[in-house]
Amino acid sequence: MHHEKSRHLSPSLLRLRQAGYKLTEARVVVLNAIEQLGGHVTSAQVLERVSALAPNIGRASVFRTLDLLTRLGIVRPTYIDSSATPRYVLMRDGHHHHIICTSCNKTIEFEDCGLDAIAKTLEERLNVKLTGHLLEFFGVCATCQASIPLHKEERNNP
Repeated sequence: MHHEKSRHLSPSLLRLRQAGYKLTEARVVVLNAIEQLGGHVTSAQVLERVSALAPNIGRASVFRTLDLLTRLGIVRPTYIDSSATPRYVLMRDGHHHHIICTSCNKTIEFEDCGLDAIAKTLEERLNVKLTGHLLEFFGVCATCQASIPLHKEERNNP
């Protein structure tokens, strides 16, 4: 492995290489597209960006790459807006955490999930080696809360 080249790889590309996969043009371009789009993307958005970056890469290659990245835990599908079409989230460092507003579908990302102790307990209790996790909370964001009309009893009480 060329250390000079490895130093300039994104963490996701490095994980792909460390898993024993070649960094083909399709894999590099698809990962770059996901990273450029912010990591909360539909396959249609990935296809559009890949087409702009490298028109020679076909749909089948994009979908094969998304499947590989999912199997390796580099991205995970999530069903943010309850549709049948998943959004792919980038699993930086093997984990990803966000809150989804059930009113406007806004996604709020956060870093520290505090799950390290739970993960260790699960590994020991169930005899598994965890490779990552996706944590999703659902709620109503501050903007949507402010626009929700007060209930009748709240209006009558000063």
